[in-house]
Amino acid sequence: QVQLVESGGGLVQAGGSLRLSCAASGSIFAFDVMGWYRQAPGKQRESVATITRGGSTYYADSVKGRFTISRGNAQNTVYLQMNILKSEDTAVYYCNGVLYGLNRNYWGQGTQVTVSS
Repeated sequence: QVQLVESGGGLVQAGGSLRLSCAASGSIFAFDVMGWYRQAPGKQRESVATITRGGSTYYADSVKGRFTISRGNAQNTVYLQMNILKSEDTAVYYCNGVLYGLNRNYWGQGTQVTVSS
């Protein structure tokens, strides 16, 4: 059974930084894409940043220049360095992993990020 576990969320003041981590277990295959999504109260889940196995990255316009996604040396680990945090970054952040060949899409349980103004 594949499981993704996030860590690193918390409460931070506006302008501060946080680093989210996600580690997956149970998959013998490297995810084709890993990413971070977020969902604020009353809003739909949105993509924040993704990274392919080859290292290509995507960022939402709202986080470009402030957030950096990276994959760890261990298979199926991913990080999100979040700098210059704003109150509008407050949300539950979810880790995601995709295996195209098996048509599988996995989600973590989410970690709360709260930015106080």
